[in-house]
Amino acid sequence: MTAILDAIEREALGLPVEARAFLADRLLSSLGGEIMTEVDAAWVAEAERRYAEYKAGARKPVPSSEVFAQADRIIG
Repeated sequence: MTAILDAIEREALGLPVEARAFLADRLLSSLGGEIMTEVDAAWVAEAERRYAEYKAGARKPVPSSEVFAQADRIIG
């Protein structure tokens, strides 16, 4: 790898799990294959909006345990 790729990798691996997952999805999407639908694009825009709110301090984080517990209550 080149020095710049090493630096990018180091920075990316230092991100929180959610940010790494988002970045991984964006990178994989950039490789082609599936074409992003309007619905996919809307979800990406929503995720980016929420992340910007979180970074600005306007949105509080929710622990994954709470998110999954709520999903379990809704589903079943």
